[in-house]
Amino acid sequence: MATTETMTVNMGPQHPSTHGVLRLVIELDGEIIRKITPHIGYLHRGVEKISEHRTYHQTIPLTDRLDYLAPMSNNLGYVLAVEKLLGIEVPERAQTIRVIMAELTRIKSHLVWIACHALDIGAMTVFLYAFREREKIMDIYEKISGARMTSNYFRVGGLSKEPYAGFERDVQEIIDTFPGHFDTYEGLLTENTIWKQRTIGNGVISAEDAVDYGITGPALRGSGVDWDLRRDNPYSGYENYAFQVPTGTNCDTYDRYKVRMVELRESVKIVKQALDALKPGPILADDPQVCYPPKESVYNTIEGLIHHFKIASEGFPVPEGEVYQGIEAPKGELGYYLVSDGGTKPYRMRIRPPSFVNLGAIEKMAKGAMIADLVAVIGTLDIVLGEIDR
Repeated sequence: MATTETMTVNMGPQHPSTHGVLRLVIELDGEIIRKITPHIGYLHRGVEKISEHRTYHQTIPLTDRLDYLAPMSNNLGYVLAVEKLLGIEVPERAQTIRVIMAELTRIKSHLVWIACHALDIGAMTVFLYAFREREKIMDIYEKISGARMTSNYFRVGGLSKEPYAGFERDVQEIIDTFPGHFDTYEGLLTENTIWKQRTIGNGVISAEDAVDYGITGPALRGSGVDWDLRRDNPYSGYENYAFQVPTGTNCDTYDRYKVRMVELRESVKIVKQALDALKPGPILADDPQVCYPPKESVYNTIEGLIHHFKIASEGFPVPEGEVYQGIEAPKGELGYYLVSDGGTKPYRMRIRPPSFVNLGAIEKMAKGAMIADLVAVIGTLDIVLGEIDR
């Protein structure tokens, strides 16, 4: 009687389709996947522990490096958690600009997703087009924060400074031009026979299983679960914006593609509403013990100068307590659990990154598929190792 044996192979951690230093140990029966075990840790940087030795402001740059494709989303979740501990209210202008930058970040992140996902499956043109559009947002990042990638602009209590001259003009250009670019992507992919063959019926995970695995974001909504923290647990004034939350019906890679494509358009709509609502006003909370005083007044007195540098170097005390703050990051729910002992540094910080949790469902989604299908599953999860190996 003929017998068969399975073969165990490594995929990664250097394989381009693993999107970083992810190692997958795969048990194969021929080309069929029988088991997948993700191995992580090659990029571990100990962000949560390092934060215990940094002031609350000094921790902000650590969060840029989590999902390095969406740094301002990481900053937003963190500063919201600190503000919740402090009980301070952020001015309306600062909140509106935060929403603009958070949604531009979502667009920027989704552009990298569609570029790399399409390239993994063989569509080179979309990769080039999406990165071309991403440069427009990267230029805004550079002008407003001084950095293109690991950038931070949000501060506890508001923003680091007023937007640059021409900010509104640059944002309006994105509002006017990006929907046409999205049409181009969909024209290349949505009805493309090869694209549909590679994505329809691939990586199926039911709504019940998606919830059980803790999947969030577009991957959850692609399984038909109507959940978005911007609408269902709003922050930063998201309750004032009108937008749709798209969901899928077939729970596969193709549905997750369609969900993200709709989200790109909805983010543009939110940015337009925020830009229309943007009004003059303060960009920092009225709390001189926490927020750096405005530069035009800080140097007027020796006392003001001393106070400014004391906050910058020593930080500010945060009342004892613990909070959890979740936001709808581009890849799903990004949550910060902060514990304060009343000092100037976090006593504990624990991050709930969407990529780490979503990765746990990869075996459920790809078991029984072929190796080529696994590449599509990795792409549809849109993971980034920076927040997995935080």
